[in-house]
This record gives sequence, C-alpha cells and structure tokens, in this order.
Amino acid sequence: MFTGIVTDVGEVVSAEGAQGTLKRLRINASYDPATIALGASIACGGPCLTVVAVEPREGGCWFDVDAAAETLERTTVGEWRTGTKINLERSLKIGDELGGHIVTGHVDGLATILKVEAITAGDNPWGPTARFTIKAPSNLAGFIAEKGSVCLDGTSLTVNSVEGDLFTVLIIPHTLAVTTWGERKDGDKLNIEVDLMARYAARLADARRAG
Repeated sequence: MFTGIVTDVGEVVSAEGAQGTLKRLRINASYDPATIALGASIACGGPCLTVVAVEPREGGCWFDVDAAAETLERTTVGEWRTGTKINLERSLKIGDELGGHIVTGHVDGLATILKVEAITAGDNPWGPTARFTIKAPSNLAGFIAEKGSVCLDGTSLTVNSVEGDLFTVLIIPHTLAVTTWGERKDGDKLNIEVDLMARYAARLADARRAG
C-alpha cells in the first residue's frame, strides 16, 4: 500500500526484454540500499513493482524490477527507456504518516494530458502553479469526482473539476519541482489509479442493483 506522496525521482538506466512479455528495468534512486530488501514493493510511476536486485551506488542505489505483460499493456512502463524519469514511493510501514490517500499501485488505465496552463498568482516567490486538463478513459470517468482523490503517475492529487470524461488538477510549485510533473506536456500519457473507496462504492451499488 502507498499514499501517493512521491519520495524520490528515479531514472531508468536500462530496459531489457521483449515488448509485451517481460521487461527488466534498472532504476537509479537516492534510497539507502540497506533499507531495500529483495521482494520489496516500490511504486514506480504509479505501478507497484517488486525489487528483484539492489546494489549501492554513489548517491544512493540502483534496483531492478520486472514488469510483466499485464503491466506493459495497461501502463506507460512499456514506453520507458534509458533516461526516463519516474516518480518513486516506498511502501507504507505501520505508523507512517498518511499524507495522501490510500493507493494500491494497481493502475487502472491510461489518461491523457490535453492542456497545461501555468497560473502565476501575483509575485508568488515559489513559482507558478500549473493547471492540467486531463482526459480519463471512458470506463473510469465515473469514478472521478470533484474534490475527490486520484493517483496520476504515482502522485496523489485532488480533482478540481469534472466535466464528462475531462477533469482538472492543480499542481503546486513544490510538486512541480520534486516530481516528474514539471516535465509533463500536452499529449503525455499518465498512469491513472482511481480512488479505492469510489471503486468499492460502485461495486456495492452494482451488487445491490443485481440482487
């Protein structure tokens, strides 16, 4: 389990394997390698991936993860190449602060950025905020609610507005600086995980109608 609070931005340093089957990725991170056990779960750009190798390096560590066919089909992982930057989050420990919302790392599909607008409020010393207009997959649009939570590329965000399958989020200067959001542009694909509570509420409603 995760919270959608990014703790590092990693960089893919190698990607091996046949497209659509199994891909092994090596990712540089600033994490202490002594704290990462083989088999540990790390949210990499949204998807929860399992560490299969880890070694120290200057400034932190590198770790390997395997992405299977389902992940390659439903997420942006299949497009990652050497140099791709990705948001990272370690899995929760009992007693950790729940700063975002409950995130499983099970990506539901791909959303698309339609528009990025910089919003500068007067002489804001922290830099501009950015408004992103995003198109959700039609089968997921019903799970996205105004002022609700959504996880995009591993980042917990609050939905500002919803109109059909379009929704907007505001990204503050800090988040733009410490995640991959500062590099995002029109047309980019995003890994989207809808709110867990919304998913279960919809399932219960379906069950009641059927029963």
